[in-house]
Parts: sequence; C-alpha cells; structure tokens
Amino acid sequence: MTEQIQRKLSDSKAARWTALAIVAFTMLCGYFLTDVMSPLKPMLEEELAWTSTDFGIFTSAYGWFNVFFLMLIFGGMILDKMGVRFTGMGSCILMLVGCAIKYAAVAGLIGAEGTIFGWKAQVALASLGYAIFGVGVEIAGITVSKVIVKWFKGKELALAMGLEMATARIGTMLAMAVTVPFAKYFQSVSAPVLLCLIMLCIGTISYMVYIVMDRKLEASMSAEEEEKEEPFRMSDVFLIIKNKGFWLIALLCVLFYSAVFPFIKYATDLMVNKYHVEQELAGFIPSLLPLGTLFLTPFFGNLYDRKGKGATIMIIGAIMLIGVHLLFALPILNEWWFATLVMIVLGIAFSLVPSAMWPSVPKIIPEKQLGTAYALIFWVQNWGLMGVPALIGWVLDTYCKLDTTNGGPAYDYTLPMVIFCCFGIVALFIALMLKREDKKKGYGLELPNIKQ
Repeated sequence: MTEQIQRKLSDSKAARWTALAIVAFTMLCGYFLTDVMSPLKPMLEEELAWTSTDFGIFTSAYGWFNVFFLMLIFGGMILDKMGVRFTGMGSCILMLVGCAIKYAAVAGLIGAEGTIFGWKAQVALASLGYAIFGVGVEIAGITVSKVIVKWFKGKELALAMGLEMATARIGTMLAMAVTVPFAKYFQSVSAPVLLCLIMLCIGTISYMVYIVMDRKLEASMSAEEEEKEEPFRMSDVFLIIKNKGFWLIALLCVLFYSAVFPFIKYATDLMVNKYHVEQELAGFIPSLLPLGTLFLTPFFGNLYDRKGKGATIMIIGAIMLIGVHLLFALPILNEWWFATLVMIVLGIAFSLVPSAMWPSVPKIIPEKQLGTAYALIFWVQNWGLMGVPALIGWVLDTYCKLDTTNGGPAYDYTLPMVIFCCFGIVALFIALMLKREDKKKGYGLELPNIKQ
C-alpha cells in the first residue's frame, strides 16, 4: 500500500523541498553576479572613467547572445532533449567562464588600455564576460523552472516557484547592500566580482548534488510514468508560438521585467542623485526590493496555489508598478524615507506578478514543451533586459546631465522614470488581455494549482 501511495521520490515532502533548496541556492549565486555591478556605477565613473553610456552598454550585454544568437531558444530545446542534468551543468560552466572574464576585465588584468570596435577595451571585454554569463544564468533559470515543475506539478507548484524566486532575490539583495562597502573595504571595484566567482563555484557544486537527487527521482518513476509523454519535436516550437496565451505571458514578462531589472541597475545612482543618499548607503534602499520579495513572493505563490486568481494578481501588480515609477518621477518629497516607502511598494508589486506569471505557464503549455516555452519567454524578456539599460544610459547622458560644482557626474532621473512608468501602463493592458483570454480558452489561471 505504501509503495502505491509514494511511488516517486517527489512524493516525499522532504525530498522535493530539499531539491528545491539546492537549485534555488545555485540561482542565488547567479543572481548575485547579475546585479553586483549595479551599485558600483558611481565608482566605475570615478575610478575607471566609465560613462553612463559605457555602463548602459555593459548592462545591455547580458542579453546580446541570448537575443541575437538565439542561445536561450537553443538552450530550451537542449533542455527538452537532454534533460535538466546536462543542461543545468552546462549553464553553471557558462556562468563561471563569463564571471572569470568579467573579473579579469574589471580588475585590469585584460583590456586595461586601447579600444575594441570603438569601445573602451575594458568595457568591451567586461561586456563579453557578462554576455557569456547571461547565457548561463538564463538557461539555468529555465532549467530550474522545469526542475520545479518536475518535482511539484499537482502539488505546491506556485509556492515552490515563489520560494525559488525569493531565494534567488537574496542574491540581488546582497548585491545591492554589500557590494559598495565590500569594494570600499578592499579598495578595489573588482573585489565584489571576485567574491561572485567564488560563490558561483559553490553554486556549481550545489547543482552537482541536485544531479544525484534527479537520478534517484527518475529511478523511482514507474515505466508508465516515464513513457507517458511523447518526445519533444521541432514542430512543437510552432505550436507554442501559435498560442495567443503564450504571447500574452511573454509580453507581460518583458514589459514588467523591463520596468524592474533595468531600474535596479540605476536605482543606487537614483538614490544618490535625487534623494541625496550617501554613496556607501545608497544601495541599501534598493536592496529592500528583493528583501520584500523574499517574504511576499512565497506568500502570493501559496495564495495562488490554494485560492487561484492568477490573472487578477498580475493585474494588481501592474497597477502598483505604474504608481511606483510615477512617484519616483514626480518632483516631490526628495527624501530618503519617501524613497524607502516607494521601494517597499515596488517590492510588493515585484512579488505579485512573478508569483502568478511563472506558475501560469504550465497551465497554457504542455509539460513536454515547457523547456522551449520558458526559453522563448526568457528570449523575449532578454530583448528588454538588453535594450532598456542601454536606452536609459543614453537618455541620461544625452538629456539628463546636470551642471555640478564638484566635477562629478550628476543626473535628473525624471525622464527615465517616465519611461519605466510607460512600460507599466502597457503591462497593465496586456494583463487585462490575458485575463480575457483565460475566460475564452479556459486555461484555469483563476483556479487553484493544488489538485484536491
């Protein structure tokens, strides 16, 4: 009787939550490097003579290979063909290689002088490393998403995805809060990147432990379960892209994340320029955003699991996003405490949308196509993650520079905040369209995830 009830390793709560903790830690290490340079923008300008445009180019490099060479899409196909063990390990190696190149460039070990294609060699090589890392961390993201579906489908799926995102956001929080003090302590702008390289080594070892668990999970599956799904075919890609629900999720993803992640890249500089926060402390206010998601994303995920209302949750999150960027744009209450309150609200919005959006994908796309579907969504998202930071950097240098007496660069962030607000407005319309499509097609986005 016991064997019938608990056929698979994933039926064990202890096993599936342990697997989640392991892969979530790997993503935490990845997200630490993703945002580690964000608080360093003023130091890069002072110590390495980078401009806002240089910083925007570097930040946009995250999506170069994913967007133009379709690496994310190929990664999704490899994931559906080869599985989570092979793909996850490959993504960890790419993250390590990219981080090593980025560190060598920022530390001046390579590219200290000269230009490459008209760019400063240091900026170009740091961007190359970040682009390689971007391929690794994005493929790791879709791999971990499929890992969670594999272990939690029909169980606490949204809660598990929420906890994974929350854990990964700890990496972002650490990057925002400790990077500048760490760099100041070691008197080196490259020291935090070296710390990231060490953490990525630990994260890779962590994923190796997961690989052992995944082998045990598949060994515990019955023959019927293993043969239940047909193999992935190239024609499945066309089935995905013909699905209107998929495109609405993808567009909501790129618009929402374009209003959050590129904002985080410039948030520390915003605190210095508009709210007059000391550079050493400026990163602590943006760090409240991922800190809020640490608690709220699992809460909203659990709510979606038990009560449903996924499309409604995404609509509320988009409305809050609009309000936040509007408040940052208005020339009122330029005080640190007001910025802190608004950042907390943004943390709530940033918890609402992802907690409902990612668990909604398996309701729209069959499991055998999930790797490719997530990859396509991440590919669309990377257009925003690549283009928006470069756009904001160019806008700051072209339209927002202020005259200063101390010789250091200063900027008016009103126009960038208006741009972010516009992304939120369009995201709201897409979320409303998704809710309407759910009513027509019966995806079940408003229904609970946990099967009774």
